[in-house]
Amino acid sequence: MRFGVPLGLLHPAAWKDVAVAADELGFESVWVPEHLVFATDLSLATYPGTSKPGIRPTTPLFDAPAYLCWLAALTTRVRLGTAVHLLALRHPFVSARAFATLDVVSSGRAVCGVGAGWYRGEWDAAELDFDGRGARLDEAIEVVRRLWSEPVVAHSGRFYSFPEVAFEPKPVQHRLPILAGGESPAALRRAARLCDGWISMPHTLESVAPQLARLTALRGPRPLQVTVHAYALASPDEVPHWEALGVDRLIVRPWARGRDAVAGLTSFAADYGITTR
Repeated sequence: MRFGVPLGLLHPAAWKDVAVAADELGFESVWVPEHLVFATDLSLATYPGTSKPGIRPTTPLFDAPAYLCWLAALTTRVRLGTAVHLLALRHPFVSARAFATLDVVSSGRAVCGVGAGWYRGEWDAAELDFDGRGARLDEAIEVVRRLWSEPVVAHSGRFYSFPEVAFEPKPVQHRLPILAGGESPAALRRAARLCDGWISMPHTLESVAPQLARLTALRGPRPLQVTVHAYALASPDEVPHWEALGVDRLIVRPWARGRDAVAGLTSFAADYGITTR
């Protein structure tokens, strides 16, 4: 089992120290969330499944690939991922360039987690159709894949069209992994058909089982990386049960207060046998 660390659950002032600690302790990955912009109109910000706004307009936002490039210079082993990047809010050229840069400067440690997003406010502010975001994302994934792998690319699609272009440098990784976030039927189909894996919302063993069953049915024999946010692990004895479900990576939060994050990671690494081998 691989273990990741969710930097977005901490104050940004702690991200550097926690990322460096995760790298030194042997955690496999660190993950940064993102939004592009927050509108001040909270009527557009009700988080799905709740009656409350899911954002605070004064929350500091960062360009995730750019921030991860900085963390790449401070670390040597840990993979650097987004959970998740709103790929379809940009032209694919922009995101393809950002993640290729991250992969090059990190010597092949980038992971591109993408999602369609839930927050209408930033789509309206960017003057893009919120209801068409899934289809736009699917096409954007196709475009960045080609930019990362083909010598020259021309594209004519529903959302993006451009003449033949060259795109260099390519990522260091032969196939820079794209993981789909989200738990809607469309998100699971995207993970199974277009991506290299899936990233879940926070779950327990019991609550994630239906999503994994649907994902298994959709993907057939196609291999996929399965990443689950698991913030309530009971003990190391629980890990084999996650593995039996087909989970490859658990993103964990072994701290209750942000100031205890490094100590929590240190204890977790010792308890769960994480090393820098």
